[in-house]
Amino acid sequence: MRNHEVTERNRLLTPKGTLREPGWSRSLVQIYDRKDIKKRKTRIKEWDYYHIISNKNNIAVCFTVSDLGYLELESVNFLDFNTAKDHTTVSMAPFPMGKLHMPSTSETGDVKMRNKKLACEFLVKGNKRIIRCDFPDFDGGKGLKANITLLNEPQDTMVIATPWKTDEKAFYYNQKINCMPASGKVMYDGKVYELSPETDFGGLDWGRGVWTYDNIWYWGSGSGMVDGHRFGFNIGYGFGDTSAASENVIFYDGKAHKFDDVKFNISDNFIDPWTFTSSDGRFEMNFVPIIDRSDYTSVLDIILTSQHQVFGRMTGKAVLDDGTVIRIKDFLCFAERVHNKY
Repeated sequence: MRNHEVTERNRLLTPKGTLREPGWSRSLVQIYDRKDIKKRKTRIKEWDYYHIISNKNNIAVCFTVSDLGYLELESVNFLDFNTAKDHTTVSMAPFPMGKLHMPSTSETGDVKMRNKKLACEFLVKGNKRIIRCDFPDFDGGKGLKANITLLNEPQDTMVIATPWKTDEKAFYYNQKINCMPASGKVMYDGKVYELSPETDFGGLDWGRGVWTYDNIWYWGSGSGMVDGHRFGFNIGYGFGDTSAASENVIFYDGKAHKFDDVKFNISDNFIDPWTFTSSDGRFEMNFVPIIDRSDYTSVLDIILTSQHQVFGRMTGKAVLDDGTVIRIKDFLCFAERVHNKY
């Protein structure tokens, strides 16, 4: 078992710009400060990504605001599991390099952006997270508006501080918050979708760091209710040097249950069924895809992104720290494989 838990509050980076203490934690106990980074501004990456899965409506919506150094990128996604169709519209601008003023913590501070086509904001108000989006040009003018509130943030989250062996000043500082009940409305193509906190849940992928040039990663996440209890998970690997800790966590009634390695078994056709297996037997799942939200872009093979974020339903077992077995069936969630060069 190699899951070192960071518990003492300290600055994330040393004066030399290297990670002070690689490992995982239940909250942002390590203090991120953009000024501590010892790499050029074009290499710094800061992003907030929210996803909301509605079991009530059988849809999902996703919102991204990111400062990737040389590129500002916003993305809005709408997925309809009834028809197995999805749509993504992006907005881009060159060389933000800190102009978005992304907060140094997920606990306070707001993310706001606005241009001629899109207005998007992520607000933190006490125990509430508010997502507002107005995108008239979404999906060729069909338009998307959202006003969503996420409540009751769980006691534990998953935070990982990961270095790279090939670059001592590269790092990945990431928090995943699962199981936040969602309320509010989403309007797409003239139809209004009402969210219900009893059935619909949101998650946050909050990240700051400096990456190396060429990376492949695997990530999966889900949040929902199982037998009257809030249940969720975060699984993943492939990104940086994870010898100190993995990011694999089961969430149950607000508490994190840490386990070791997991493997995604995927065929070349991403819409074929997947399986997930863990080295300690604590996460064993079958996954039936519904939608492969894929994207491929290559510029002379110098800049490359190949993404497969697959939404579907998972069936299997998860084992808590005390040995309790949680069985899930047709649990709506997603898993992805992404290859980036930039």
